[in-house]
Amino acid sequence: MSERRYDIDWIRVIVFDILIFWHVGLFFVAWGNQVEWDLPLKNNVQLTWLFWPMMFIRQWRLSILFLISGIGTCFSLSSKSGGTYLKERFIRLFIPLLTAIFIVVPPQVYIERLAQSSVSISFFQYYPSTFQGVYPEGNFSWGHLWFVAYLLIMSVAALPLFLYLRTYGSRLFRLLSQLIHKSPFYLYVFCLPLLLIEISLQKRFPLTMALTNDWYAFSYYFICFLAGFIIANLEKTIWNAFVQIRHFALAFGIVASIPVLLMIAKGENPLWLQLLKPLNVWSWILAIFGFSSKYLNRKSALLSYRNAAVYPFYILHFTITLLLGYLIKDAAMHCLLKMLLMVIGTYGISFIFYEFVIRRVPLLQPLFGVKMKSSAPLRVLSQE
Repeated sequence: MSERRYDIDWIRVIVFDILIFWHVGLFFVAWGNQVEWDLPLKNNVQLTWLFWPMMFIRQWRLSILFLISGIGTCFSLSSKSGGTYLKERFIRLFIPLLTAIFIVVPPQVYIERLAQSSVSISFFQYYPSTFQGVYPEGNFSWGHLWFVAYLLIMSVAALPLFLYLRTYGSRLFRLLSQLIHKSPFYLYVFCLPLLLIEISLQKRFPLTMALTNDWYAFSYYFICFLAGFIIANLEKTIWNAFVQIRHFALAFGIVASIPVLLMIAKGENPLWLQLLKPLNVWSWILAIFGFSSKYLNRKSALLSYRNAAVYPFYILHFTITLLLGYLIKDAAMHCLLKMLLMVIGTYGISFIFYEFVIRRVPLLQPLFGVKMKSSAPLRVLSQE
């Protein structure tokens, strides 16, 4: 028996909306050397206050996306063989990744090179050099599609485990369901491997988004991906547990975020902070799931459209954001007005490409991850 989870679709859509604001914010935020990577293209005036909301969102936005991807993987595998699942992953992940590498991302690197004054030629003259060297020293890059590349690798690597759990995991799922039914605080069990990864890998392997030497980020998000798959296999009481724990998780997240953000701003990372950060991340995930389960698990025509559009929007948006930023970075206007123009422009141009080009040209749809049929809401397996 399956249960539709419209709330999970809403979370996915909203978090990708936040991503657009996040990428616009990168153009303006002054990080103060507290991040491993910063956007090379910056506004002529940068905002120090923007550090706080940007760093807050940075703590949990990717973890929850990989968790949701694990939930979606469980639904996808529930009615497919391993081979059919791999074929679907190839179509939905690898083909859009190639589209991005060869079409969507090269303009991003070109805009960056223009801003650095390292090129002064047209894009079409520049394009052959796209394949000369790996970014950032060279020009070849998967850009913001690193998320898709990581997800593709995780999907393939975890398949044997997922197939095993699908056949033999009922005892484990039943035990976890019983524990969570007894107390929703057992949901924090999923945080334990995140604590170990944070302590053992975070300082040794800074974020690269390039797969190589990115052991901390890849391991951390892989655990979130696995957790999503396991959560989706539990009985529907887990969704009641999310609702039950939502107020505690929200309160813990608010209180924990204060020392976490303050210590990050100072550039300090003691052991107690390494323990607190994953607990903070997981608390925000629990709070978001809890309030969404309570208020957003409803069918909506808007949700159906947005859910189908979110993937091509994700593929397209960052190139548009960078182009708009490059065009107005030195303009004599207030930063908030620039932000507004970049947000509206990113959404508007992405919508035009999606609605009037991608949706109406069937050959383009698989290139941008659009299913031939409209996207159905995620369903989560129940053991009833």
